[in-house]
Amino acid sequence: MNFIARGIDQLQEITLLSWRALRGLLKPPFYMREVIEQMDLLGVGSLAIILLTGLAIGGVLALNTASTFQRFGATSFTGEVVTLTMVREIGPLLACVMLAGRVGSGIAAELGSMLVSEQIDAMRALGTDPVKKLVIPRLIALVIMAPVLTVICDMAGVIGGMSVAIQLMRQPSSVFFASTKAALDYPEIIGGLIKPVVFGYIVGIVGCYMGLSTTGGTVGVGRSTTRSVVVASITVIVVDFFLSKLLLAVLLTR
Repeated sequence: MNFIARGIDQLQEITLLSWRALRGLLKPPFYMREVIEQMDLLGVGSLAIILLTGLAIGGVLALNTASTFQRFGATSFTGEVVTLTMVREIGPLLACVMLAGRVGSGIAAELGSMLVSEQIDAMRALGTDPVKKLVIPRLIALVIMAPVLTVICDMAGVIGGMSVAIQLMRQPSSVFFASTKAALDYPEIIGGLIKPVVFGYIVGIVGCYMGLSTTGGTVGVGRSTTRSVVVASITVIVVDFFLSKLLLAVLLTR
């Protein structure tokens, strides 16, 4: 029961932090320089791991899909399956889980360190709102960069799948490209971009909350970092199920 009560209490505090952040979006001052710096740090800094992961997952998808389709003589559908899987599900989920591990933990550690070293108290004493200065730029950066990284992950996955299909399965490149083109339409693309916007916000708000609620000195910073990764990853996976169901009903019904 204590675990449930603590979870409800944390959900309430995260909701209040979200409301403060959303309310502060339209009120000056606007820290655009911090937003750009965070976009570079959180987004561009995650590019390498997103590319490598997307290439690997796309190759594995093509390898397993093509080997299964060979039994039925339907290897021409490999490109369509790889593309649909990457755009609909694997790309957004994989990219944002990677962000939860790399970016969410970094946010929690940075804000937690600032809290225990009393830098945030000093900001308040100088009249600076920590939510506007620290939380909002990180949320904006993640909401913008998560879809961009997801598109890059999707493209890397398709390239990885194409490489495996052409080199290992001896499938003509024209067949793979035709199958890929048939798989994509506007509802698929829109649905694949809505998810990372939501997931990016979840990763950002959870990381900020865990950092700003750090207690126990430097040991508490480590606990906050771990909790940030666990809570953000689980929340993204759970929300992905309900969001997928909603998008299938609204956008992706054929």
